[in-house]
Amino acid sequence: MDQLKSVTVVEHPIVARDLTILRDKSTPSAVFRPVLGRLATILAYHALDHLPLKSIQVETPMQFTTGYIINTGVIVVPILRAGLGLVDAITQFIPEARIGHLGIYRDKKSHKPVEYYINLPKTGLDIDTILLVDPMLATGGSAIDAIGYLKAQGAKTIRFMCLIAAPEGVEALHREHPDVPIITASIDEKLNEDAYIIPGLGDAGDRIFGTT
Repeated sequence: MDQLKSVTVVEHPIVARDLTILRDKSTPSAVFRPVLGRLATILAYHALDHLPLKSIQVETPMQFTTGYIINTGVIVVPILRAGLGLVDAITQFIPEARIGHLGIYRDKKSHKPVEYYINLPKTGLDIDTILLVDPMLATGGSAIDAIGYLKAQGAKTIRFMCLIAAPEGVEALHREHPDVPIITASIDEKLNEDAYIIPGLGDAGDRIFGTT
């Protein structure tokens, strides 16, 4: 695991193998989705490693001992639509998490984010840990907009998790929200003229949902 400022790049043989499968343009959606979920679980393990614990007494078949429960709420917020592909794997990892939704798409001409759907938990944004997820961090526009919206609703503890990030997106997110850590499996080379990550894996949403 490589940490640079507030970026955590998760390095692991399984991550390297699975990223290769996801990058391969011949990988069908039926394979892409479960591999994506496996990577999401690994990334969530690192993204939630800071959660506070509360000690409790638990009785084993042999005796009483000290156990632990997570002492905070967790809200998983996917950026629609591609972020939905990460949610099931994360909630299998932490099933007590609540789920919000932010619908933001990137305008193909301006490359700027446009909000079209918002549905968040009515309580807890100000005290819970919020894990904002999207497979790709390209220009950073959607993530920046989403974080700004969450903060405007009172959110204070936000982490952003993605599979692949572009250096431009990392820099932009850090510039606008230096308090938000990024957890990713790879920081790729650059963005191309159409604001796609190079080498990347194409449009994650299309590949998840088979709409290529």
